[in-house]
Amino acid sequence: MIDHLKNLLKKIQKNKTMKLIIGLGNPDKQYEKTRHNFGQKIIIDYVRAIHESSLQEKINLLAKVYETGQGTNKIIFAISTGYMNNSGLTVQKIAQFYKISPQNIYIIHDDLDLPVGDYRIQFDRGPAGHNGIKSTIENLKTQEFHRIRLGIGKPQSNIPIEDYVLLPFSKEELTIINDLTPKIFEEINNIL
Repeated sequence: MIDHLKNLLKKIQKNKTMKLIIGLGNPDKQYEKTRHNFGQKIIIDYVRAIHESSLQEKINLLAKVYETGQGTNKIIFAISTGYMNNSGLTVQKIAQFYKISPQNIYIIHDDLDLPVGDYRIQFDRGPAGHNGIKSTIENLKTQEFHRIRLGIGKPQSNIPIEDYVLLPFSKEELTIINDLTPKIFEEINNIL
């Protein structure tokens, strides 16, 4: 499967538009395996599996970044080194630095409104209560960017939402996510 995905990456050579694909989440080891960091996990795993590399910290961009391609034919993969609620500042800094228009930004993030294992790709939508998206809209001054919404489900008990998103996935949910990950990788390749 990895060879198939690597072949798809050759499409980058035909692409003449700079793009940003960024996964949202929180920094610090304690948040690494939480529902809120699902977007970051996808980016980290994608760069590791497809490019056999890792993201490098860019302090001035408030992000960890991996670049592929050359000149105006670059794809920037990134995760924020700041907290979810301030994600928009990172997106704005990267977009300004690389001169990427909002229409060429793809944000991968967790979504309570979708069950675990489900996802949606959308363009030009409001935040729907997601603080990372709200921050991005405020900083870019537009909602005309793409989103890959990854389902994390809703709490089954009276757990407050702000606590629920900081919980790890269950063992059963991780099995579903492992099945979903190759599909998301394919979606990323379709973006390229």
